[in-house]
This record gives sequence, structure tokens and C-alpha cells, in this order.
Amino acid sequence: MATEEEAAAPAREMPTVEPQVWKACAGTAARIPAVGSRVYYFPQGHAEQAGSRPDFSTLPSLFNAVLCRISAVRLHASPDTDEVFACISLDPRVPSADVPLPGYMTPSSCPSLPEVADGGGGGFVSFAKILTPSDANNGGGFSVPRFCADSIFPRLDFNAYPPAQFILVYDVHGNHWKFRHIYRGTPRRHLLTTGWSKFVNSKKLIAGDSVVFMRNSSGQILVGIRRTSRFCGPVDYSPCGPSAAALVNRGSLLAGTEGFSSNARGRVPATSVVAAVRLAGMDLPFKVLYYARAGSSDFVVAAESVEVAMSVRWTTGMRVRMSVETEDSARMTWYEGRVSSVRMNSVDLWPRSPWRMLEVGATTALSMTGSHYDVNINIW
Repeated sequence: MATEEEAAAPAREMPTVEPQVWKACAGTAARIPAVGSRVYYFPQGHAEQAGSRPDFSTLPSLFNAVLCRISAVRLHASPDTDEVFACISLDPRVPSADVPLPGYMTPSSCPSLPEVADGGGGGFVSFAKILTPSDANNGGGFSVPRFCADSIFPRLDFNAYPPAQFILVYDVHGNHWKFRHIYRGTPRRHLLTTGWSKFVNSKKLIAGDSVVFMRNSSGQILVGIRRTSRFCGPVDYSPCGPSAAALVNRGSLLAGTEGFSSNARGRVPATSVVAAVRLAGMDLPFKVLYYARAGSSDFVVAAESVEVAMSVRWTTGMRVRMSVETEDSARMTWYEGRVSSVRMNSVDLWPRSPWRMLEVGATTALSMTGSHYDVNINIW
């Protein structure tokens, strides 16, 4: 597997993605602090992005968190999966005037995401849809939601019979795809027919993946992809993260699927996490790859957010609410519950770490089932 530097090198050579396109594809859950801002880098959170347990045994010491400044951010899309990611450059050589968090952050012995307007801001419009089995059938068509047809696609001539047109759509790599857009059926609906199966096969799309249609200020139509969570490896090695069983119960993993591995873990080589932690411990600049994912925890967090959260006196019994973005970014699911335990991480590698320090008995507030489960969460 590649080291962090080797992993970041191709990113430097890859074409960048327009900020508005990147943001629309990543979803509203994607958060990257501003270039030049103070942030905390959490190695535990970085490790949760890896496909296997990182081996930190060769490192002389580990930090629970490292105070850094963001020196650069580059936005890219994977040439294999079309998933968007960011290459974030971090510099731990923060001036002494920037006081870090208290003692539990000491070593243990073992421009940001540019401003992007929402929705139709600045003439940029986007719409995401989770693919149904019918949409993902390589012999079928794509059922276009009315909002997408009305606000993103060129207007059909409804006096024609049938109302139909060919539209040219560009993916995140600049490749163009030609689709036939038609309005037909009983009841009548918007469909993409000719050209859609070729797109599905080429992108290896399955039901549960999302497509993001966009129209920029010049009228160009674009399409991005968000891969559904697919199980591809062990996820139980993080002692404070949700267990694999809990994730399965919450519908966050799909097993036995073909195609790309695109769960929240597994995108980053474990060795690259170790390489980043090593450089951070040596007080040297390093890079991390950040894949935005609905429901995942950011491991590069604005320092102010962390410090404000750490100043709160968290106690058992406190009621908390958490918002989690749905796969299609169409709405936020709210979880609420009471804090059942407040504890610094007691894992040997990370004594007194604040990562996922709250255990919450959470209920899906807006769920018809009102399912209940315990989960460890971050306080920021």
C-alpha cells in the first residue's frame, strides 16, 4: 500500500474539481475548515477511514490530537469511482501563541472548502437522487424527479409528440454523456432512456448509489456520483466507533455486492495513516486524504469547535440531538437521546483521548420505528 506522501502525490497531479461541483457531490455533511485556520487532527478518526487496523507499533509516541494549521486544500474526484475527496495539507508547526488543548492532548507512550452557495445560489443548481432497482437496471431507464427536470434539464417542448430531447451531460472528469430525455407513461413522468444503460454499466452503479445532477451558471449540465455504503472489510477495530453489528442494524452496510468498495472505511491505506501520524509526531508538515461521507466523523476539526465543546461540563443524563445527512442530501435525520456515559478513551494507545467520549442512548426521532441504539459520538 502507498504511504501518505505516495497517496497524496497522485492527488497533486490529478485535475481539480470546481468547488461548487465538489460541494454538491460531497453533500452538506462535508466540512473543511478554512485554509490558514487552526484545526485539530485526530489520528483515531483518521484510522477509522482505513480498511484495516493501522500498525502504530513502530512509532515512538502517539498524540491524541495534534494542533495544526491548514496550509492548502485541493479538491479532486477519484478516476475509478467518481467519488470526490480532498487532499488537505496540515502543518503542526503552530506558533506558541496558539495555545493547544489541556494536558490530555500531550504525547502518550505508545482557502478551505471554498465558499459554495446552496441550491440555486449564484445560478448553480443541484439535485441528488438515490437510485432505485429500476434506475440501476442496465436495461432500463432513469426516472427523473420533477424538480430535477424542471430546474436542471432544458425545458421540453410539450407540444411535440412525444415531448423528447437529447441532453449532453458532463461527469466530474469532463467526459460527456448523451441521454434521451422523454416525458411519457401512465401516469406521465420524466425519463432518461437512450444512453442511460451505458452510463450505468460504465460507472458500475447499483441500487442505493446516488446520482447528483447539476447545472452551472453557464447552463452546462453535470453529473456526479455518491457510492452507497458497501461492506468490504473489518470495521470493528475502532474501540470507540459503532460496532459492525450496530451499523448493520442501522442499515449502513450492504454485504455481498459487486463493484466498488465505497464504505466510509477502506478508502485510505492503513500505512498512509501511520505515515501521517509519524510526520505529525515529528512536527513536520503532512497531508491527509478526506472523503466526505454522510454520517462519518471528521478527523480534521476547527480548533474553535473543539475547544468550545471541551469547555462544556458534560454529564450523564444530558439530552443531546444529532443531525445526520441522508444519502441523497434531501433531508437531515435527527437523532436524540441522553448521555449514558462520559469518559475519555481508555484504549492503551490513546489514554484520555476525547475522541467519541460521549456514549449516548439514541433514538431516531423522525423514524417511524423509533429504533434505539447506543453509540459513541464526538462532542464537537
